[in-house]
Amino acid sequence: MPTHPAPADLFRHGLQLLLEKNIPAWVELWDDDGVFEFPFAPEGRPRRLAGKAAVADYMRGYPDHIDLHDFPHLEIHQTTDPRTIVVEMRAVGRLVRTGSPFEMTYIAVVTVEKGLITHYRDYWNPLTLLQDPASDFTRSSR
Repeated sequence: MPTHPAPADLFRHGLQLLLEKNIPAWVELWDDDGVFEFPFAPEGRPRRLAGKAAVADYMRGYPDHIDLHDFPHLEIHQTTDPRTIVVEMRAVGRLVRTGSPFEMTYIAVVTVEKGLITHYRDYWNPLTLLQDPASDFTRSSR
């Protein structure tokens, strides 16, 4: 029986891949049928991505828009379901187009099965980026 990383370890590895701007490797952490949800997405933006291909398409240009530098705050909480974690984190970096500082606080609920992300609900405030006219990443309808 193969051993898989714990959800918290997989999540931490995923954050490192995002800092390295290795989006293809980050996408490989996803199950083929994984679902990525954005409950607070503004009108006209995706609220749900179904499948690894949709996640890959959505994330493809991420480093061209947001240059992540660090996750200075990270708390991972285990739930009563060993497959699911709740993550509180803060990301910092810059918006590539303008060089403006980027700072975002997130809460995510992530489920991992057999070492792959099967469900990721990302509770972040896209209005923060929508206030910056150069934030193409959240404006595009990926």
